[in-house]
Amino acid sequence: MDTSSQKYTLLTGSKVIDGNGGRPIEDGVILMEEDEIKAVGQKGSISIPEGADINEIDYQGMTILPGLIDCHVHLIGIGDGRSGDELSQVPDEVLTLQAAQNAEAHLFSGVTTVRDLGAKNRTTFMLRLGQQMGIANTPRLILSGRPIAIVAGHLSYFGTTATGTVEGREAVRQLLGEGADFIKITATGGSTKTSVPGRPSFNVDEITAIADEAHKFGVHVAAHCTNSQGILNALEGGVDTIIHGYHLEADGALTYRREIGERMAKNGIFLNPTLQQGRERIWQLLAKRNTTELTTLENKEVVDFEKSWAERLPFFENLLNDGVKLVAGTDASWMHYKLGGTSLQDEILAHVDIGLSPMEAIVSATRDSARSCWIDHYVGTLEPGKKADILVVDGDPSTDIKALRNIQDIYVSGNRVIRK
Repeated sequence: MDTSSQKYTLLTGSKVIDGNGGRPIEDGVILMEEDEIKAVGQKGSISIPEGADINEIDYQGMTILPGLIDCHVHLIGIGDGRSGDELSQVPDEVLTLQAAQNAEAHLFSGVTTVRDLGAKNRTTFMLRLGQQMGIANTPRLILSGRPIAIVAGHLSYFGTTATGTVEGREAVRQLLGEGADFIKITATGGSTKTSVPGRPSFNVDEITAIADEAHKFGVHVAAHCTNSQGILNALEGGVDTIIHGYHLEADGALTYRREIGERMAKNGIFLNPTLQQGRERIWQLLAKRNTTELTTLENKEVVDFEKSWAERLPFFENLLNDGVKLVAGTDASWMHYKLGGTSLQDEILAHVDIGLSPMEAIVSATRDSARSCWIDHYVGTLEPGKKADILVVDGDPSTDIKALRNIQDIYVSGNRVIRK
């Protein structure tokens, strides 16, 4: 990152989006003092400290907005199609190197904060140590360390399992002692071969104990949920964010259950739907089809996904109508979905495709993602007193969400990121 001896920096843009969902500020300016935002407003409306040495940067024709927050990553993932079961067989040292590479790639794509929702052993804690030592270039890191799973449950191969309330509380204490910022649980099965995605995993009393212990120490809980009963168990147990969150019944049918949506909205429980995670694979196959013939299985993947996507649209319409707040998290690098590039921008685009306005989708990746991560007191919006985590893009994403891909500059704590 590039540091300056000048204490104040003044950024000017054609538009400033503060992340709170209101109209963009035309001819907006942001005054930064070292790592902190001091003032945000229209050009000529803010006071400049008398005699201050100010570094002025003009982003004419561009939009300034908060740095993006990806509230669901797996930094150790490779994104080459291998399953989590296979990933867990890679040595920890290699996974830590992979995490450093992924973190830097995501930073260069405009993501200034990531929340990692499960890694093997202590790999991401070692990445943080590297960041603190100045040998790894990363966004802000919000880390769960190992996810808490049932024996043989989803992600159990990453290192922490718990049976019963006592072991659940013990697992929370162990992870917090190692440096975890929050707790991730797998409340249902998932892609792990020995798990059952259509069934709940933890019992309500176990989730309650885990959430209670986490909240006692002032941290939040995010729960992987791939079926209706698992979501209900997680809500009853007191989790703060639901991940995936499809209302799938035991027979696999997607049936919107209003009592779940209304309960999430009423209690302020965020939903990270990971929309692009499946669509990314289809985009790859469609691109492949332009140059070579797909296999029978690959063609079936495309057909099945297109059908399921169409079936999901009414589901999300119901969710949004009931007031459920979506937050933007990619679930990359998992399976075929790589971090960096435009991975989070594609997830934000998917939010627009299911019914959010461009501005609502931006909020889902800034303010509301920060709220989901319990870090909105210092990042997520452009407001005085918050850290100067800033993204500058060419164009106006409040009218064309794809403009988020047009990265001009990135700032973390007021320092401009030098991209390779």
